[in-house]
Amino acid sequence: MSATQNEGAVRYRVDSAVAHLTFDRPAARNAMTWAMYEDLSEGLARIETDPEIRVAVLRGAGGKAFVAGTDIAQFASFTSGEDGVAYEARIDGFIGALEALRVPTIAVIEGLAVGGGLAIANACDIRIAQTGARFGVPIARTLGNCLSPANLRRLTATLGLSLVKRMLLLAEMPAAETLMPLGYLAAVTEAEGLDAEVARICEQLLGHAPVTMSTTRRMLLRLAVDPEAEAADLISACYGSRDFGIGVRAFLDRSPPAWTGT
Repeated sequence: MSATQNEGAVRYRVDSAVAHLTFDRPAARNAMTWAMYEDLSEGLARIETDPEIRVAVLRGAGGKAFVAGTDIAQFASFTSGEDGVAYEARIDGFIGALEALRVPTIAVIEGLAVGGGLAIANACDIRIAQTGARFGVPIARTLGNCLSPANLRRLTATLGLSLVKRMLLLAEMPAAETLMPLGYLAAVTEAEGLDAEVARICEQLLGHAPVTMSTTRRMLLRLAVDPEAEAADLISACYGSRDFGIGVRAFLDRSPPAWTGT
């Protein structure tokens, strides 16, 4: 993966069955370069092909920011609106791959999750934030660009239309404490309790049926773009899985199921 400090990197490591993707460019509040987006893509691909991985955790390095958007210097070469169309399509590809990842994803937010950083955190299944973390897309008072329909759909689905309008039109940056009652965050904790909360949620996910979680997530993705979407194939795959049989037998035997993910 990328190693130069100017371009930053997304570091990849695996601890037991948990993959950790760390946005590592703290001097720039982990603002994403194209090299970092490619690292993210590579990391996601590694998770997809490793059946041992059950959970993915995304976090920013340095403790000051999750991701402070896309590096603005990358916009300096734009010469037409078509450059913007191509940019948004490319970003959609990265965010879409994260949203469709095989395993549950956890975003750990310290400091800022802004612009592209909010898009990344928002595409994750579960978000855990440090007290005082802030979220937003203040482009109406900064860059003067816009979001893609896909990213607006994702934000509206998780935050609600009214809040998304306020965040974008008024350039508001709500704090974690404001978003917690809305169900957007699974937990808000002080810095010293953040690691323990991440470990607790990872452990909870690792104890649940991988096929059930994967099926549920894939169904929700389909429903997000088509409320009448069919899912007979997903239902069949879930009920036909080895894990379903394991779960039924374990329940009847009153013993803990040993999930296989198959």
